[in-house]
Amino acid sequence: MKLYLILAWRNIWRNKRRTILAASSIFFAIVLAIFTRAMQHGSYDYMIDSAVRMFTGYLQIHSKGYWEEKSLEKALDYDSNLIKKIEEIQSVEIAVPRLENFLLISSEHITKVTSVIAIDPEKENQMTKLSQKLISGRYLKKDDNGILISEGLAKILNVQVGDSVVLYGQGIYGITAATLCPVIGIVRFALPDLNNSLTYIPLSFGQTLFSMENKITTISVIINNPKKLDYVLSEVKKIVGDDYDVMSWEEMMPELVQGIQLDSVGGLIMLFILYLVIAFGIFGTVMMMTAERTKEFGILISIGIKKTKLILITTLEAIFISLIGALSGILISVPMIIYFHNNPIRFSGELAEISLKFGVEPIIPLSNDPGILVAQTSIVLIIAFLSSLYPLNHIRKLKPIEAMRM
Repeated sequence: MKLYLILAWRNIWRNKRRTILAASSIFFAIVLAIFTRAMQHGSYDYMIDSAVRMFTGYLQIHSKGYWEEKSLEKALDYDSNLIKKIEEIQSVEIAVPRLENFLLISSEHITKVTSVIAIDPEKENQMTKLSQKLISGRYLKKDDNGILISEGLAKILNVQVGDSVVLYGQGIYGITAATLCPVIGIVRFALPDLNNSLTYIPLSFGQTLFSMENKITTISVIINNPKKLDYVLSEVKKIVGDDYDVMSWEEMMPELVQGIQLDSVGGLIMLFILYLVIAFGIFGTVMMMTAERTKEFGILISIGIKKTKLILITTLEAIFISLIGALSGILISVPMIIYFHNNPIRFSGELAEISLKFGVEPIIPLSNDPGILVAQTSIVLIIAFLSSLYPLNHIRKLKPIEAMRM
């Protein structure tokens, strides 16, 4: 067997141009397939992570019936021990308590409805990176009695940092909730709907304002490995029992799931077309190589080399060429993926508008999932090996006399 390996390796370098051409077709096929799939998966992963961190979390815990009614009467007790137990689950990054309500916000003669989210400033910042969205003022502290206001809403109300606004509405059980509070900071969101409606206040301030001492509406759970979602979901349900509802992001944001599924179908169709182009390209290269060597095969068979041995050597040649193309493709793809994972591709136009509708920035960080490298390389190698069946069949049917006349 060692002799056949040596012969096959020497054979592929007898005609360097032919070998480089064949390996290059596999190389470019692998780079293109990996880049396309990594970009698609990267966009999905980023869209999901951005959406869940901004809105619901990968999991959300709330009282039974709260998700349907969004009523303060369906609030749950703030239990630090419960949150600590959840954060001890493997793959859980953080559990974030929130108290959410809708109020009127006024400045002089301008009044608008706003979504008020009472937060633990430190935990919320770990989840949403809210402090990084500051464009003016400072971030909230736990004992503040002021608000963070979104940029668009601040412009509508014509307020700046240091100005005071009135929050007015209802707390729990219809109790009036009203206060005059200063604007501590202004934050900017990429999504226009959020940028024109959101305000944040410290959790303790919100509990006092809504007459909900030691109460929250939800606990959002962030995990560091989305593949562990089902495991974390089952563990959280074991901890909270039947007292609360535990929902995954798929249940809370079905429109995002449907959008990804629809886009994924289109992506798979495009990938299938790409594989067809790759297959025809590799097969065409193999046919050309086989045609060039027909006379050579005829001479070898005529001097006594068995077709089975020639087929074995030819198969080893195909394997060597495929591996050269595959390994070089992987060596180029890995640093490329790492670079674009850390330096995402930014886009504009209709794609940017669609992205903003889901509340995420119009960027595509490539996925660095090793499974993509393995899957795409395997598919291209399978195509290459299937294409190598052509010269095997050609050798099997070859007639030496006719071949030597070519």
